Amino acid sequence: MVKDKEFAKYLQEISDPKNNSEVNYSLPKNPTPLQVAKFEICQEILGYKLKNKLTREQVAKKMDLSKAETEDILFCCIERFTLDRLVDYASKLLDPIQVKVILEPRKPMMHAKTI
Repeated sequence: MVKDKEFAKYLQEISDPKNNSEVNYSLPKNPTPLQVAKFEICQEILGYKLKNKLTREQVAKKMDLSKAETEDILFCCIERFTLDRLVDYASKLLDPIQVKVILEPRKPMMHAKTI
C-alpha cells in the first residue's frame, strides 16, 4: 500500500512539466499543420546540432539566443515559439534554407492490429 502511494506520487512528479526540463516533447495526438511545421523545424535544428557535434552553447551563439531558449527548441517545446521565429532561428543556423509549404490532404493513419 505504501509503495503504491509512493509510486503514484512519483508519477505525479515526473508528469509535472516544471520537473521535465530535459525531456524531448513529441507532437500531440492530433497535431495541427502549424504544430507539425514547428516540430519539424525543431527537429532540423536538433539534427544539425548532432550532425556537427555542437554543444548547446555553440548552437545558442549561432542563433543569437540564450541557452534556455535554445534548449526549448532542441527539446521541441513548440508552443513557446511562433513559426516565423523558428524559421528565423533556423535560417541563422542552417543558412541557406528554403521554406516550402505543401498543401495536401492528410492520409488516415494505419494502426497495426495485434492478435
